[in-house]
Amino acid sequence: MKHLEEYRDPELAGRLLKRIAATAALIDRPVTIMEVCGSHTQAIGRSGIRKLLPPAIRLISGPGCPVCVTAAADVDRALWLAGRQGAVFATFGDMLRVPGTGGENLQRLRAAGADVRVVASALDCVALAEAEQGREVVFMGIGFETTAPTVAAALRRARERKIANLSLFSVHKVVPPALRLLIDDPGVSIDGFLCPGHVSIMLGSAAYGFLPAAGKAAVITGFEPVDVLEGVLLLLEQLAEGRPAVEIQYRRAVRPEGNPRAMAVMGEVFAAGDAQWRGLGPIPASGLFLRREYEAFDAAKRFAIPEFAGQENPGCSCGVVLRGLIDPAECPLFRRVCTPANPIGPCMVSSEGSCAARYRYG
Repeated sequence: MKHLEEYRDPELAGRLLKRIAATAALIDRPVTIMEVCGSHTQAIGRSGIRKLLPPAIRLISGPGCPVCVTAAADVDRALWLAGRQGAVFATFGDMLRVPGTGGENLQRLRAAGADVRVVASALDCVALAEAEQGREVVFMGIGFETTAPTVAAALRRARERKIANLSLFSVHKVVPPALRLLIDDPGVSIDGFLCPGHVSIMLGSAAYGFLPAAGKAAVITGFEPVDVLEGVLLLLEQLAEGRPAVEIQYRRAVRPEGNPRAMAVMGEVFAAGDAQWRGLGPIPASGLFLRREYEAFDAAKRFAIPEFAGQENPGCSCGVVLRGLIDPAECPLFRRVCTPANPIGPCMVSSEGSCAARYRYG
């Protein structure tokens, strides 16, 4: 295994950039590459990689930030759950400022007196429920295949301990169905995908087999500058040679088979169902919902949550940014009204959001 500093080596990065330029010259058209993961978006911005690539290579950001793709209607449901008398509502920190309908968010609700708490893990909620046995504790579970197995393991522990005052409001999602939608999207033509590193530790490479079957190049890559540049080079080599495939650049962390044990735990607790994505709409089999064996922990069954249509801010372009249709700077609110201090949409809220990364790194 290489030392981490080798993946930040400027001389190695320079050599990769020369190979990228030479390979891009073999392709007689512009190339559009989507980085799916929000951590990749942040890494690319921080390293200035977009500015270093040949003009014919366009990097666009995809829907790989779980906070960003949480639909306004789901935020509205979370606000309702958090606003119940005597409730304890727990979630991850990035969710506090994500806007629902009308711009309301959990942070404002907490300032008004609701008991909204930030936790670092689902296991924290198990401990919280044990400490607050006279109160209902609702955990808003959010994240992709990276996070969902840890939440599943926490619910297994809660069931073993017979904890009765803990429930889960799941807005967990899985990545492959969203990529299937994107390759069929007539609005954007994507030649290749930098597949998410953390998610792929769980999924492995076989889960992306539909991408080369559709003629799309795919590389699972890490998060250091050399990782990303090598990933771009591998994508360009696939395109230049006309051999779309799923390659693993991030070999120090990702195995072809992924993490079967973690995925088995996730599959024991969760089943796939249709879910609403901000900007992408409803996507079949893209959400994770509790199986019947765990429905005692299901906040949607425990509480009579009203129906919410959910309305996005009409001036916010987060939805089209998530589809890769526009650059964040093309949104009329970007920097003028929407900033990290005053986020109008979730793409500016999360540190992994494409608008926040563009604002910070230019």
